[in-house]
Amino acid sequence: MMVVGAPVEFRNLAVDDIPVLAGLEQEIYPQPWSAGVFHDELTRDDRVYVAAVAEGEIIGFAGLMLAGEDAHVTTLAVRTGERQAGLGTRLMLQLVAAGLARGASHLTLEVRSTNTGAQRLYEKFGMVAVGVRKHYYRDDDAVVMWVRDIDQSDYASRLEEIEARLEERP
Repeated sequence: MMVVGAPVEFRNLAVDDIPVLAGLEQEIYPQPWSAGVFHDELTRDDRVYVAAVAEGEIIGFAGLMLAGEDAHVTTLAVRTGERQAGLGTRLMLQLVAAGLARGASHLTLEVRSTNTGAQRLYEKFGMVAVGVRKHYYRDDDAVVMWVRDIDQSDYASRLEEIEARLEERP
């Protein structure tokens, strides 16, 4: 079911969402997380997971692990038919806000070396490639990306620009 263009709301993910998340993982990723991994992640205090919901359906989700001043994006997924509509950007904005609210100063993640679309999304958020983890994925390397000082005023300005561009979209 396509819900492109429908209003999107964001909420925290819950254990009850695991069957839907596992289904989306199967649809999106060649090496999907299991229901057990989702359960472990959703029940930890040092994690934040958000869902993008349109017309009552989860169409995307994202997660963040917090470790001191570092916020590590653990996952970001958008249902295939909902891509290119700014949802990944909106999910990243949710994660950054959650990280800031919990005291993060830096943001990091690993992304498939072949996923240039995701890399461009993260670059929009000021993230730069700082290294490669060979064979991080069974079939691909991971590019390690970081942005520091997300708690500073210049980064807040970057976030405002990103939000303004989203509002300009048709």
